[in-house]
Amino acid sequence: MYTPQKDDFEFITGRDISVDENFASQGYWKGVAVHFMRNRFAVTGLILVALIIIFAVFAPLVSSYSYEQIISVTDSSGKELIAKSLSPQIGGSAQNLFSDRTFLFGTDDMGRDLWTRTWQGARVSLIIAFVAIFIDMLIGTSYGLISGFFGGSVDNVLQRLIEIIGSIPTLVIISILAIFMEKGIGLVIVSLLITEWIGMSKIARAECLKIKEREYVLASRTLGAGSFHIIFKQILPNTIGPIITQVMFSIPVAIFTEAFLSFVGVGIVLPQCSIGSLIEAGFNNITILPYQILPPICVLAILMLGFNLIGDGFREALAPKLENM
Repeated sequence: MYTPQKDDFEFITGRDISVDENFASQGYWKGVAVHFMRNRFAVTGLILVALIIIFAVFAPLVSSYSYEQIISVTDSSGKELIAKSLSPQIGGSAQNLFSDRTFLFGTDDMGRDLWTRTWQGARVSLIIAFVAIFIDMLIGTSYGLISGFFGGSVDNVLQRLIEIIGSIPTLVIISILAIFMEKGIGLVIVSLLITEWIGMSKIARAECLKIKEREYVLASRTLGAGSFHIIFKQILPNTIGPIITQVMFSIPVAIFTEAFLSFVGVGIVLPQCSIGSLIEAGFNNITILPYQILPPICVLAILMLGFNLIGDGFREALAPKLENM
């Protein structure tokens, strides 16, 4: 039998051996970020959405024209001519009087620059979507967590209320609101607030029903913690993953809903613009000026695609499959 000798071992110096560098523990959100960034489709969606947001924020600021400005020139006789329905042309307009102007997306039938209006409309649509989703997240998450945590008669009453609200067609709610409210951003946001939080509440309730019987929740109850402390301090942090995923999928739904409301004439009013109002204006002229509808439709399609790719990426990153780990 071999007896170990003193020279068989060597002390390791110069590095900390208390932590295994190869298998060091990784934080939850760091792991989510790593899995998300490994998803090429999710990163592509993130880049697309980031580009649209950058253009929506800065393009109207650096543009030569405002979104409501009617572009006109005065000819040699002193007559004012408006740049109505000019086709996109980088080197200048098709009309000689506007040959020194550049309209990347052309002009609409009122003589306004479509480049500026498209990005201003994207800005308005994104603001409406983010504000509505943020408030919906607060309402839907709180509603679902309270319903799932208390259960019993409280849960029955709250769920029957959801069924009543969900059974009313969205257009009926919008039509009623249009009677008492002026058309504009306020009407669109209120419409989204009334109809879009139900899905969020169902997800929060399902997660709460799954988590509320865990040992750490029982420990908090034993130590005398209040119900709302347990809901928002113990249960909510452990349901944030599915909620974030739902938010990513709800944003394109909110943008599309805003576009639909503006398209049917109960959303943004002139001279303000949004993606939906621009699509509606382009649709009215699609047979004679088809170029007017292309920019807002492309922006809407990119936003829908980008946010859906981000949502898929978050869903996989928050619950990665074994083969992807």
